[in-house]
Amino acid sequence: MNSIQVNSLPLKDVIRDIAKVFNISYSENCGEYLLQLPESVGEGTIRGINFEGGLGLIQYNCLFKEDMEIHFVVNQIHPLKFLYTVSGTLQHRFENEENLHEIKQYQNAIVASSKHNGHVLLFEANQRITVNSLEIEREKFQAKMECDIKSLDDELEQLFKDIKANGAFYHSGNYSLNIADILTQMVDFTDENFTRKLFLEGMAYQILTHQILQYQDDKKDEGSRTLIRSTELKQINHISSLIESNISDVPTVENLAREAGLNINKLQEGFKKLYGTTVNNYVQKTRLDAAYNLLTKTDLNISEIVNAIGLSSKSYFSKIFKEKYNISPSEFRKKHQG
Repeated sequence: MNSIQVNSLPLKDVIRDIAKVFNISYSENCGEYLLQLPESVGEGTIRGINFEGGLGLIQYNCLFKEDMEIHFVVNQIHPLKFLYTVSGTLQHRFENEENLHEIKQYQNAIVASSKHNGHVLLFEANQRITVNSLEIEREKFQAKMECDIKSLDDELEQLFKDIKANGAFYHSGNYSLNIADILTQMVDFTDENFTRKLFLEGMAYQILTHQILQYQDDKKDEGSRTLIRSTELKQINHISSLIESNISDVPTVENLAREAGLNINKLQEGFKKLYGTTVNNYVQKTRLDAAYNLLTKTDLNISEIVNAIGLSSKSYFSKIFKEKYNISPSEFRKKHQG
């Protein structure tokens, strides 16, 4: 295993220290510092940028040839870190502990070391690991946000106010779909210079906002949580596929939620987020899409089509079909056949 030490706190100096260990150069563009990993070590980039008020961002997009430990060792109070793994699995431990925390894809961790103890990040060899780390210098951040910190959850308020790092803190979970969207936007943004700095700063504060909301949601009983986690997308996609493949006999929303392993509110929120509509409206859209295909591609009569899409009333079918296509099903078929 390879191991390197970072003995600085401002993120520009973090990049400088890592570049020095690897004996490579780094670049700077409008306050953002960037290094490319040398081929002898692996491939990828590490970026770092500090914003006003004690907030910073460091982005790892790395594939190392050998296991790599990065030790952040400074005889000062270390930043509060919010770690988000986009791909691969990052491992974290506190400098004064042996216990390793795994932060897998779609997971996040809030980590704060005690006193002057640092952090160790472990990147396993031969896997692409992409991690975004929000870094908060608590004293600077508190000075900027003091009036707002008072309104936080008690545990978060205590965490942000612990500018002397009296206690360690670790909290992990699956990050929300809102945070996943922001992380994707950060990857996709290609502008440079001042525009990029403004964009990244705005995104960093958005992530922090959604993280606070998520932390409060995490503390609820699992059945009462409303925020969609990225890991729950698979369940929601499964339900949409289930609806499409069982359109003649779609289960109730309650049974769909049970099938997904989610509560009804979270299932509904997931459909609104992914498809822009409720579960029932998605079912209706799927039925009408199926009816469209049956009217144009089969010789089934209207009654048979109504039955095939899981409805029992011809008049209701005609009503919703006309609302969508501005024509009755029978007229649509005549026009299509003509």
